[in-house]
Amino acid sequence: MNRKLDFYFFVGSTYSYLSVARAGALAAARGVQLVWCPFSVRTLMREQNNSPFVGKPAKFAYMWRDLERRARRFGIPFDGAPPYPIDALEQANHVATLAAGEGWCEPFVREAYRSWFVDKLDPGSPQVLRGILQRLGRPADDIERAGHDDVRNNYTARTDRARALGIFGSPTWVCEDGEIFWGDDRLEDAIEWCLAGAG
Repeated sequence: MNRKLDFYFFVGSTYSYLSVARAGALAAARGVQLVWCPFSVRTLMREQNNSPFVGKPAKFAYMWRDLERRARRFGIPFDGAPPYPIDALEQANHVATLAAGEGWCEPFVREAYRSWFVDKLDPGSPQVLRGILQRLGRPADDIERAGHDDVRNNYTARTDRARALGIFGSPTWVCEDGEIFWGDDRLEDAIEWCLAGAG
């Protein structure tokens, strides 16, 4: 049976753009089952008083430049910084949670990030969300369904699980033995650890 690797991500995390673009194919090529796990990293960062860019203009500028370099390395589109921050109500993340439970999370999240980074639009706005769903052949009422208590409770439960695991950022990779790897630049390490069955 294939080993599993949990991919904890937040639509709104800048470096997750790179991971969303490349993790699925890379994991599949190595025979690893990637499990898409949307969670509210924003909640955890607020709890931890961990504001990565507020009042840190040099770090903020470096982040965009670093993203540009890594995007070029992997052939991922990047044409300047998109709007930031986005999805204040975390609606795109709620839709991702709905999608994760129904098996269409990866295409949704890839389209959400394309809207954000390529089209420079907020994927959490209802109009943009409707466009994403339309491109995927999904009904517009998925937005309403994503607001139901069961979906929101699943999102909260996933965030609680992330907290319990010691996750503090997005993207984070969690192997079956509980080993965690933070950051897009740790994706390959996480896959290797997962395949080795270390722990």
